[in-house]
Amino acid sequence: MQEFFSELLAEFTLPLSNPILVFSVILFIILLSPILLQRFKIPGIIGLIISGIIIGPYGFNIIANNSAIELFSTIGLLYIMFVAGLELNLAQFKMNKYKSLTFGVFTFIFPFAIGYALCHYVLGYGINASVLTASMFATHTLVAYPIVSKLGVTKNEAVAVTVGGTIFTDTAVLLILAIIIGNTQGSLDQEFFIRLGICFVLFLIIMFFLVPKVARWFFSKLESEKHAHFIFALSVLFFAAFLAEISGLEPIIGAFVAGLALNPIIPKTSALMNRIEFSGNALFIPFFLISVGMIVDVSVVVQGWGAAIVAGVLIVGAVFGKWIAAFLTQVIFRYSGTQRQLIFGLSTSHAAATLAVILVGYRIGILDDNILNGTIILILVSCIIASFVTERAAKTLALTEEDSQIGEKAYNKFAEHILIPVANLASVPKLLEFAVLIKNLKSSRPISLLSIIQNDSNAEQNLLKTKEKLEDFIKYGAAAEVEVNAITSIDYNVVSGISRVSKEMMADILILGWPGKAGIINKLAGERVNKIIYSGNKNVFVTSLENAFVANKRIILVTPHLANKEKGFKLWTEKVLKLASELSAQILHFGTEEVDKSLKTLVKKNKFNVKIEFSEFSEWEDFLILARYIEKDDLMIVASARRNSFSYVPYFENIFSKIERYYSEYNRIVIFPQQIEGSIAQYDDLANNPLTKGIEAIENIGKGIGKIFVKSEEEEQNS
Repeated sequence: MQEFFSELLAEFTLPLSNPILVFSVILFIILLSPILLQRFKIPGIIGLIISGIIIGPYGFNIIANNSAIELFSTIGLLYIMFVAGLELNLAQFKMNKYKSLTFGVFTFIFPFAIGYALCHYVLGYGINASVLTASMFATHTLVAYPIVSKLGVTKNEAVAVTVGGTIFTDTAVLLILAIIIGNTQGSLDQEFFIRLGICFVLFLIIMFFLVPKVARWFFSKLESEKHAHFIFALSVLFFAAFLAEISGLEPIIGAFVAGLALNPIIPKTSALMNRIEFSGNALFIPFFLISVGMIVDVSVVVQGWGAAIVAGVLIVGAVFGKWIAAFLTQVIFRYSGTQRQLIFGLSTSHAAATLAVILVGYRIGILDDNILNGTIILILVSCIIASFVTERAAKTLALTEEDSQIGEKAYNKFAEHILIPVANLASVPKLLEFAVLIKNLKSSRPISLLSIIQNDSNAEQNLLKTKEKLEDFIKYGAAAEVEVNAITSIDYNVVSGISRVSKEMMADILILGWPGKAGIINKLAGERVNKIIYSGNKNVFVTSLENAFVANKRIILVTPHLANKEKGFKLWTEKVLKLASELSAQILHFGTEEVDKSLKTLVKKNKFNVKIEFSEFSEWEDFLILARYIEKDDLMIVASARRNSFSYVPYFENIFSKIERYYSEYNRIVIFPQQIEGSIAQYDDLANNPLTKGIEAIENIGKGIGKIFVKSEEEEQNS
């Protein structure tokens, strides 16, 4: 027994050596430190860093820095940069690329200039040491990025500009590091720059041309293997980091570029994106933050005036330089004070890139112990400042954005309910994926799957079987953190049952599967779809999504005249715009100028970062002419209308068979918007009165006779 207790005590000898025990201790810290420090209003990030100080070799020496800790720390840092690249709104980034470049120049030049002056003229260091330390002033790590992600303000322009500026400034700093090392080692010659340039260009070609093509092929071919998608994303992340490293850059640049490369392919609200963020936020990123704390040696401050003075100078210079960059960015681009604080908070934290620069300089003898210890204190202080400032600014922005949306319209928007009537279980995954992409995540109401069971002798038995099958699809919603509700009901008529339930649940949107090609069964299905469309006044999306969404790079949107006068115009266009945003796809709009103007007004009002190109189209009899503009990887969306609505045109009769005949190889959606009840007769200026209908009928007959004569003349010429 004594031997057992001796072995047990040996397991708890500090520093802990048992990898299982070390891992469990770190997990308990990740779990408990944010919870405990919330009572003192201390950000969770600071709690993790402080915990790292306490358990690290310079604290109570509970856990020593070893290869396993370093591995998880590296993964966490790469994860932060990878997620930042994935969450970056590329459309907004392209719109603000010059702003990002401007901020990147400011946040590099001013800290660099201040750092060089302080190190060279105040602290008395040489040129190489001063340049290297000054470059450390310029770099920053997005330690506080998880805060803005958690509070849901990543789409704010200030965040996009800061993240975009990060890639510019970090790349410049790491290039300076490579040049200084080359200069110190005497290899700074023409060959060095040629090799660096070639490697960098090859790296960009692989990441932005080869990787996206492979990713689209992989996701479309293995669409059902969701776990494989996650592994593929991680593989791209670490492969990109490795490629960057052998190209002469830091791995964090590769991780960020990997996120940018996969950004258009991974929708922001998809289950895959949720898995990536969950894994990072739950495990890898907290590991990195704890490891940052473990390298901090607080005792260096009291070891002598030299270290304390250097630490104070570095902290003041680095923080002041970043504040000036944020202030000038605010003044030039007219941002609010809160946005300036957000930019400053995100860009003021120094961690991995800073430590990488200083450690390299220390190991090759350019920097001394005072700079190293002062930098470690700078890391702690800057991370604390960044976390507090970022959290305060992000909360203010989040509350401001919510307040601006308060009102009856906002309430209806947040209470939207999507209903998916199920006819074919095989089509449910695609319909559900589409519903998740267009759903407003602020809505508290679930996505509902509805199955109507025929009321016969086997009704109860069929009800139980169907409900059991529908329960499997709830797991998909759970993976994307979207509530999915399965509903089964009994009715003598399927159409009336769907209409009844949609009214009872006050559903805003119905998503239906495509009726199918010609055939007796499919004709019956087509009639059922038409009956559902006309049985209630709801926004109906009829979808055929045979190809994977990742293959869709562009949306072809076709709208009729007066489509903007329909009651459901605002809702369905918001869903199309959200879909385009999720897929990082631009919209090519065919319609009238009036509808296009309304569409672009909604884009501006709702701050959708979606590019829209317009082309005039009104001759629906020549609907086939659109085929010359559509490419294989396009998603086709046609805004149709019910009879007696403002935007109805005769061509909409049998619209499904017409689209199926000409555009069967594309993903396609037909939308029937909600219309004003009783509508057209109340609006004389918009109504199709008998005279107008008669004129339209005569015009249609004339066009038909004209086509007959044209066809006859062509036959005579051919004969």
